[in-house]
Amino acid sequence: MKRLLIAATILCTVVLIIPTMLVLFISEPADSTTTTTRNITIEETIETWSYNPEEDVAVAVFRSQKEEIEDVPLEKYVMGVVASEMNPNFEMEALRAQALTARTYMVKHILQPRNVQLPEGAMVTDTVMHQVYKNEAELKEEWGLNYDLYMARIQEAVLSTQGQVLTYDGEPIDAAFFSTSNGYTENSEDYWENEIPYLRSVESPWDQASPRFTAEKVMTIEEFQEKLGVNLPEDGSVGTISARTDGNRVAKVVINGKELSGRQVRDKLGLDSSDFQWQRQGNQITINTRGWGHGVGMSQYGADGMAKEGKSYKDIVAHYYRGVEIEGLDPYVAQMTAKAE
Repeated sequence: MKRLLIAATILCTVVLIIPTMLVLFISEPADSTTTTTRNITIEETIETWSYNPEEDVAVAVFRSQKEEIEDVPLEKYVMGVVASEMNPNFEMEALRAQALTARTYMVKHILQPRNVQLPEGAMVTDTVMHQVYKNEAELKEEWGLNYDLYMARIQEAVLSTQGQVLTYDGEPIDAAFFSTSNGYTENSEDYWENEIPYLRSVESPWDQASPRFTAEKVMTIEEFQEKLGVNLPEDGSVGTISARTDGNRVAKVVINGKELSGRQVRDKLGLDSSDFQWQRQGNQITINTRGWGHGVGMSQYGADGMAKEGKSYKDIVAHYYRGVEIEGLDPYVAQMTAKAE
């Protein structure tokens, strides 16, 4: 299997004052394209970070489209994740928070791999199964003339937090994140099975600025019944939302005697969120949702909103991950290196 190695010494100096108007095509699901126009001014900064990829832990990424493994130094991998998972035009402190979560996620995954079948030699995929990752060549094609500007911002976010990870009780955390909340994040056990002490429901009012804060999906009764494996009652109703979570998402619904979880409904119907309401009109059912994503951990639009209010990346992660610490990577390097070999 072809293996690619990315290695080059980076000495990154940022000296930018660029007031400009950018038209951004924000990455959304295939059935939706959102165009956002925003005036930005990148304030003048003078920072220098030294980074030698050859001294970094290697991450073996399975490139799903080419079906090959790409060996990427950890901090370069984090750059590719931040560039792929968060809008590069977000506030710098939000980008720093995303860099910290992406690095922590990968460190945790190296130390305690999830039970996911991967091609031999791979540590992680480049998809939402783990974290979306694109390399420099792919980002140059995607960003075009904006590449230098965007990559300078990504490098600043990653290298200014270089070697930092989030820990709880001295261990790297499962740094879950998602796009947009419904106003609250979700307790871990309300979406997954385990109760995790740092993944608690918290308020996130900033998300209303997201273009995906609300959405609507319309489908036929036949499609609805087939996807959920139910038969709708003849009284013209859909079903009863019988319980909601602390994050105000649907916990349980009952449809003509059949009970389903909110997550089951979301997954089977392909909804943006498990915070939904529905209405039956004739042969159609209209479903309105609030938020976008599973809702556990850090909200990306919430992080951007906090940064706009002057909060630092440390403030952001402390809000979304309860009781965590920011620590250096050094105590874990030997274990990571051993697992990477």
